[in-house]
Amino acid sequence: KKPKPISYSKIFGQTLLKICEQDSKVVGITAAMATGTGLDILQKNIPDQYIDVGIAEQHAVTMAAGMATEGFKPYVAIYSTFLQRAYDQVVHDVAIQKLPVRFAIDRAGLVGSDGPTHAGSFDITFLSTLPNFIIMAPSSQNELIKMMKVSSNINDRPSAFRYPRGVGVFSDYETGNIEIGKGHIIINGDNVAILNLGTRLNNCIEACKVLNQKNIFPTLADARFAKPIDAELIDDLLDNHKFLITIEEGAIGGFASHVLHHIHNI
Repeated sequence: KKPKPISYSKIFGQTLLKICEQDSKVVGITAAMATGTGLDILQKNIPDQYIDVGIAEQHAVTMAAGMATEGFKPYVAIYSTFLQRAYDQVVHDVAIQKLPVRFAIDRAGLVGSDGPTHAGSFDITFLSTLPNFIIMAPSSQNELIKMMKVSSNINDRPSAFRYPRGVGVFSDYETGNIEIGKGHIIINGDNVAILNLGTRLNNCIEACKVLNQKNIFPTLADARFAKPIDAELIDDLLDNHKFLITIEEGAIGGFASHVLHHIHNI
């Protein structure tokens, strides 16, 4: 029986609570957004592994970097648009230092009635340019759980996973473990290949059904990682299809740009 769909934020909070229960070095950090990020679950159950720094995203990131140097495993939960406030700290205190801070990037992509100031448009772009980062984008709520478990074992560099506002979906398309930098093919087709990143996968599946009615049978793949990209998967799609379409929820300069960069360097 499938779990009842709940918000990605709540999935994050519930999963981090379980991770914290298994490892006392794991700490959840928020900048005055306990309820919005789902960390209120951790605050209620294990307050000693929860820190709220107030409206100070820069301090949250630098503090997490310092904690990482002392063997802690910090998860910094910040909305995508608010992470922009701490970009200097992400660059200098985390990325260049190659410290294992985990970034839980909430409200990534479009946010509906929250408006343009809360839209998470730029995180893929501004994080992908930085050294040492591993950047993930789950396509469903069960894949978010898997990626969080992957991030808990990344102890030699920073990592991030981005997920949108709203209720998650539970998918049957994810099987097996997630390997860093590896995507997978969801539907085998021909001529046209669609390469998705993130929670637009279900929309891609629906689009394939519409195209099937017009005798177009695309291959559908899910990248899972914005960095490192799965060069082997991309090469396979290029070798066996006439067209490659990338799908993501973000600004120009993101995942598609990294795919194009790889193609130009082949």
